[in-house]
Amino acid sequence: MDIIKKGDWIQIHQVILKPEERAAHLPEDTKKVPLELWVKGFALEDGKIGDEIEIKTVTGRKVKGKAIKLNPRYVHDFGDYVPELTKIDMQLKEILFGGDCDE
Repeated sequence: MDIIKKGDWIQIHQVILKPEERAAHLPEDTKKVPLELWVKGFALEDGKIGDEIEIKTVTGRKVKGKAIKLNPRYVHDFGDYVPELTKIDMQLKEILFGGDCDE
């Protein structure tokens, strides 16, 4: 089990609203699940994965939740490949630069 020290970069999880606490006007599939929060920040106390730990985010907010990851990484992508976007890219380079463009 990962040990967390004060100052470590961690990710926490928190249930903001249980399904029965959600607004009545929401779509049925949305009302059936809890509203959840996952946030990263610096641990303000020692603990271990699974413990309730308070963190300080990079914006200075203090948030408490269940520690789920030590040193979480950032994962970004732009979704699945869309062939039309490649065609648009090539057309745009033709319009802007008048032909093939070295990248």
